[in-house]
Amino acid sequence: QAQLMESGGGLVQPGESLRLSCAASAKSFSFTTIGWYRQAPGKQREMVVLGKRYGSRNYADSVQGRFTLVRDNVKNTWYLDMSSLKFEDTAVYLCYAESSDATYWGQGTQVTVSS
Repeated sequence: QAQLMESGGGLVQPGESLRLSCAASAKSFSFTTIGWYRQAPGKQREMVVLGKRYGSRNYADSVQGRFTLVRDNVKNTWYLDMSSLKFEDTAVYLCYAESSDATYWGQGTQVTVSS
């Protein structure tokens, strides 16, 4: 029933920052888990960050200290704040949510880091 819609992807140079957004048709605090995955060309889909409703966020080692998950319950939206971007961050980023009985995926937004 819930639908997720990403936005904010684009072309950015190494070292710069970018914010991705995920808007949910359901209230974000109704999910038990929210977060982001990504899939780079020729690579497997990998977890970027997952956050439990009442727990701490779990970040991939490759983005630890550079990416931050932010939630806005008023707007039913969560964000991925990305800084110090690297070439290897280039990927399709997909927002993700989990409820007690289902998982939800966005269609993805392209992030390209290039000089």
